Amino acid sequence: MPKIDIRYIAMGISLAVAMLMLAGKLTAYYLTGSSAIMSDAVESVVHIIATGIAAFSLWFSHQSACERHPYGHGKIAYFSAGFEGALILTAAVFIMYTAIRALILGAELHDLHIGIALTGLLAATNLALGIFLITVGKRKNALILVSNGKHVLTDVWTSAGVVIGVTIVWLTGIPWLDPLVAFFVGANILYGAWSLMNRSFRGLLDEADPNLTNRLLACLQDNVTNGHLLGFHQLRHRQSNDVMWVEVHMLLSDDLATGEAHVKVTETEESIRSKFPEYNVYITSHVEPVHHEDAHPGGHTGIGDPYADSTFAHPAELPPHGP
Repeated sequence: MPKIDIRYIAMGISLAVAMLMLAGKLTAYYLTGSSAIMSDAVESVVHIIATGIAAFSLWFSHQSACERHPYGHGKIAYFSAGFEGALILTAAVFIMYTAIRALILGAELHDLHIGIALTGLLAATNLALGIFLITVGKRKNALILVSNGKHVLTDVWTSAGVVIGVTIVWLTGIPWLDPLVAFFVGANILYGAWSLMNRSFRGLLDEADPNLTNRLLACLQDNVTNGHLLGFHQLRHRQSNDVMWVEVHMLLSDDLATGEAHVKVTETEESIRSKFPEYNVYITSHVEPVHHEDAHPGGHTGIGDPYADSTFAHPAELPPHGP
């Protein structure tokens, strides 16, 4: 029997818990009439929609590469995260609007102690789920799960704020504090939505992760130090979920035989893969004779530029040009 991927299990659990959260929060709102609790319930409606989209995206992102999508389908993870952020933003705006309306018209509250207890229990359940999703997502490099987990944790902090706010209302008997709490809950959700959308935009634009760049540079420099390479340049990389693509030009001795060059480059590529066990690494390397640098009189400009000079051996360290 084939082993079920834990990523799909985690997403299924997330969807089931999201349904439970919505039912519980709607019940709490019905019992109390609290705008703050209602704002928490609205966030759960958005979360169910977002989780459904995330579940589809998780399945689609792991479909094999095809003729039309030779680099696979992993980029949908960033679209999913951005769409989820947009939904959260919509919910935040609605919550803030409802809170302002309740401040103006007034609120009728009742049975707050029941709503507080129920919301607190739901928040504890979501806390465990959020930690589980982020842990699995980071271990499997699944942005979709990490994004969903962060959304769940946003819901936890929202619920915690609601519990504190409604408890104050219950203890003080000041009803206008309830929509005020709802407004600040909405503002907090708004910030979370922007953070998620910003992460999505960076991924869609293939923004280089500085940490990965430094690890790649260190690995390649190690290969220069141990003699596998004389230098390297034009290093670029991008990643999507658990896949990373690396492009680099490797500089070798002018008179090195093709077979020897292949061995050195292969050993370098394997060392790169060994440094990134959390990724499926695909490397496109271009081999150049080291004095090919003479053909670049203008030099290079920096990492990320298609003509970038990442690192290469100092000319004094190079072997004589020619036989």
